[in-house]
Amino acid sequence: MPLVAHTHLPTFKRLADEGENILPLDRAGQQDIRELHIGILNMMPDAALEATERQFMRLVGACNQIAQFHVHLFTIEGLERGEKMRIHIDLYYETFAQIKHDGLDALIISGANVTHANLELESFWQPLTEVFDWAKNNVTSTLCSCLATHALIQYCHGIKRIPLANKRWGVFSHIVVNRSLPIHPLIAESNTRFDVPHSRFNEIFEDDMISHGIKVLVKSEEAGVHLAVSSDGFRIVYFQGHPEYDDISLLKEYKREVLCFFKNTRNDYPPLPKHYFCEVVTQRFKRYQQEVIIAKQKQDALPPFPENEVLAYIDNTWRDTAKSVFNNWLGKVYQITNQDRKLPFMIGIEPDNPLGII
Repeated sequence: MPLVAHTHLPTFKRLADEGENILPLDRAGQQDIRELHIGILNMMPDAALEATERQFMRLVGACNQIAQFHVHLFTIEGLERGEKMRIHIDLYYETFAQIKHDGLDALIISGANVTHANLELESFWQPLTEVFDWAKNNVTSTLCSCLATHALIQYCHGIKRIPLANKRWGVFSHIVVNRSLPIHPLIAESNTRFDVPHSRFNEIFEDDMISHGIKVLVKSEEAGVHLAVSSDGFRIVYFQGHPEYDDISLLKEYKREVLCFFKNTRNDYPPLPKHYFCEVVTQRFKRYQQEVIIAKQKQDALPPFPENEVLAYIDNTWRDTAKSVFNNWLGKVYQITNQDRKLPFMIGIEPDNPLGII
């Protein structure tokens, strides 16, 4: 399912340069193939906005090549933006009003940075709930990432996320919860054990999900629930982890945390993300920690971060399964969505049991 470059968004060229299958609009118009219109509500801060575009669009574009994907990026009010990203959004993003007018077949909602323990106090809360309400009645399936998962579960079920004693940070092993037949279509033919990156300070726990009818599909003994779905089996897909992450996403995050320590915006030196670095990289960063601490004590400049020294040792151990889940998700959307993108289902599909598996 190739992505269609239907705008001049720079991410399309970046993905094409990386070898992704990007279809020019003129070629797309000559093919007699079903279109799917996928919305991405990008709530990430400026520094991660374009990377988040690429990460989710890679997963969409890696799906089965029998349909054309039109990706519609949009954002909402209540998110602080600098001038550069405001210009980017004005040029390449659609408005929510446009999205509602034209319709979507599926929707992805990214995570976001927050400043309040209670999500309802965030300035973006009300605009986000308006998107939730619209998607519930108009979109075949909505996939939520991390903070969006916590927000939608709180909005729909009143379950508030619980602060963790320490940041859940690293790459963790997960298992498919129920391997007996019938297998849920989202995890069909995926590995029964696989890795997923996590990066969060809060969690919604398995027992709370189950008590409110949410079906848990994939979890980790160490990191908790990763993948779950709404009680109907498909209308809402919840991620607590970050399968969209690049291989270096956690490395970049670690670099930012080291800088925060050096600039005194965090008190302690950041721990290494769990199960992410091999022993060679771990030892190098232990030496770097001492270099940073000494430089800080002497009020010297921050030593250069040894990124280029460690890149060859950074592995991506989650991408294949992430692609498989996305392929299954959008394949099912393709099978049940209405050809009119303003309508969520084709005739005969039950909204409360769209996959016919309950």
